[in-house]
Amino acid sequence: MTAFRTVLRLGAMLALLVFLGPLARSAEDLGPPVGTTAPDIGTRLDQLGKPHRLTDLMGRNGLILFFFRSADWCPYCQAQLIDLNTGVAEIEKRGYHLAGLSYDSPEVLEAFTLKRHLTYTLLSDPKSEIIDRYNLRDPQYPPGSRAYGVPRPIIFVLDPQAVIKAKLYEESFKNRPPVGAVISKLDELAGRS
Repeated sequence: MTAFRTVLRLGAMLALLVFLGPLARSAEDLGPPVGTTAPDIGTRLDQLGKPHRLTDLMGRNGLILFFFRSADWCPYCQAQLIDLNTGVAEIEKRGYHLAGLSYDSPEVLEAFTLKRHLTYTLLSDPKSEIIDRYNLRDPQYPPGSRAYGVPRPIIFVLDPQAVIKAKLYEESFKNRPPVGAVISKLDELAGRS
């Protein structure tokens, strides 16, 4: 009888791993790999309705491109957007620009930018085309859900040729790498530890 229970428990654990496997991805598995060229974003509108391409977002050393769920309804994203704003000067001092991308409309992004005095670019991807191009769509939200099409939050460090040099990511969407971790990663990549 105990052998039968053990087999049942192992079978249940295996089924759970198979079911949760796609949700429990590491940062290295999430999105395009480090060392590859980041997928093109085409032309995206920012929070002021101005079109941008990946190339015009670059600083002399590259771009910090991060994906977030929503500036409208996600309190974890709102906190991240505010936190990143505190480090814009340090990021730019290191030769990088900062840009975030979500499925929010330019109007939603503009409202949050004005309310919180953000000083960096937010890009709109209302059909989640770029989110899908980066393979970041969060699979837990079905069509019809308010969150359908949101990305799994992640931060990419790109060099001027759009090669991914690093990724910063937390396992839960409720946690985000702080701006200090982004700045530390830039220093590490520059050999300034």
